[in-house]
Amino acid sequence: MIAFYITSAITILSTLLVITRKNALHALLFMIISLLSLSIIFYLLGSPFIAALEIIIYAGAIMVLFVFVIMMLNLGRASVNQEKAWLSGKIWIGPAVLAAILLAELIWVIAVHEDIPVSPAVSTPKEVGMKLFGPYLIGVELAAMLLIAGIIGAYHLGKKKKVVYHRFMKGGTK
Repeated sequence: MIAFYITSAITILSTLLVITRKNALHALLFMIISLLSLSIIFYLLGSPFIAALEIIIYAGAIMVLFVFVIMMLNLGRASVNQEKAWLSGKIWIGPAVLAAILLAELIWVIAVHEDIPVSPAVSTPKEVGMKLFGPYLIGVELAAMLLIAGIIGAYHLGKKKKVVYHRFMKGGTK
């Protein structure tokens, strides 16, 4: 039970840090830690398949999507220099400590897994697929549409406008 409480505390702390960070990349790092710790909670509760899905889908695919959106919204050279200054060694201390605690806890859980009670109701891939594409199909489709709308909106908001110069004018109009 101590592993559950440690992981829950890390999940809550890293989620609060996601919400309070002003830099999107820092928030993304803490969100990855939050999702990884949430997958350990699923594993501790006796759902190893859901834990693996959490890592593969959310901590893997969705976070890569967010990284691509941040890269797509490249704000120029000044932004790159500012981000390099922000990503000094000190900024990695928080996520590194939380990730190290999660790694140690995961090793400990795997080493003593016979002491952890596993519930008899284990989710199978077939059950998850039947639920996602059965009664929850509308939710899955709405989440996909929301992600696409967010990406398109972020692209249009972050896109730099081209300056069009008339051939007879030195200045230009936007």
